[in-house]
Amino acid sequence: MSGKQNYINHVALVLDASSSMSHLSRKVVEVADQQISYLARRSEELDQETRVTVYVFSNTVECVIYDKDVLRMPSLKQLYRAGGMTALLAAALKSQHELAQTAQLYGDHSFLTFVLTDGQENASHRCQDAPSKDPRVLVESVARMIETQADNWTLAVLVPDQMGKREAMRCGFPKDNIAIWDATSTQGLEEAGQVIQEATEKFMVGRTKGIRGSRAVFSTGAETVNKDTIKAAGLTPVNPSQYQLISVTRDAGIREWVVESGHTYRTGGAFYQLSKSEKIQARKRIAVLEKKTNRVYTGPEARALLGLPDVDVRVKPHHNDDFTIFVQSTSVNRKLLPNTRLLLML
Repeated sequence: MSGKQNYINHVALVLDASSSMSHLSRKVVEVADQQISYLARRSEELDQETRVTVYVFSNTVECVIYDKDVLRMPSLKQLYRAGGMTALLAAALKSQHELAQTAQLYGDHSFLTFVLTDGQENASHRCQDAPSKDPRVLVESVARMIETQADNWTLAVLVPDQMGKREAMRCGFPKDNIAIWDATSTQGLEEAGQVIQEATEKFMVGRTKGIRGSRAVFSTGAETVNKDTIKAAGLTPVNPSQYQLISVTRDAGIREWVVESGHTYRTGGAFYQLSKSEKIQARKRIAVLEKKTNRVYTGPEARALLGLPDVDVRVKPHHNDDFTIFVQSTSVNRKLLPNTRLLLML
């Protein structure tokens, strides 16, 4: 008799270890170790088996941990040393080709890879792990590989700037699987770690709903928030008598605008529209509004829908024709922007 198939996640970190990462070496280890302990905790909570692979790349690409149970992972302290150039394309190709040889028997397997780099590709054509010495062929190889990956594969990359983003798109990385991080500081690396954690949370919660892969791990747009994902996340609409939507027509503090609109301000009862990139605290509630019907969804599932982990994390709004995201305010003077809306829980 066949039982329910296990969820088995194969999560890979492909880390730039070129010379320019030297000043961040200790922080890279710390952030990677934090990500691994987070994965271990969430794997137990969600009853998912997670296996971790780590590659480091500079002039060459080296697999330092392969498909190891997340509950038995060592620290990366002895395994990460920076020095050399940036064989980024060779690292993407080698990591995905080797992971593709992992057995996928007896379980619902899914592969999630994060590539983290602080610079441009400059060494793959000289790297023994690369299938070609021609840079153009390497770009085409990566693009073809991404295009032909099965639906249970997710490949994401964190790059340092817009040029890096353009390069990644030229190599076939889906636009919403590319994030930009500040490679100049330890704080930037910490924030990159939070972005990875947020994307991992979204991935693992999606797995429980039968989603096997994503081409929008860093997005809050229509690929992430739509009718299907709302239903899959188990969100149910709030009774319309329990909330009111108020248009904001000028710059104003949140309490001031609630009172001016004829209501009593209650701390935590007002939600502002997410309209710019900002840090959302771990305890803040999220609400999702369907524009066409003014139907509102909220609850812990709304945070999970966006992949928000239980730490403070920076979130950026993306274009969505059908849904708007609102964030709970716990302050009295949060600035509201004109041409947005305020959601008031009654």
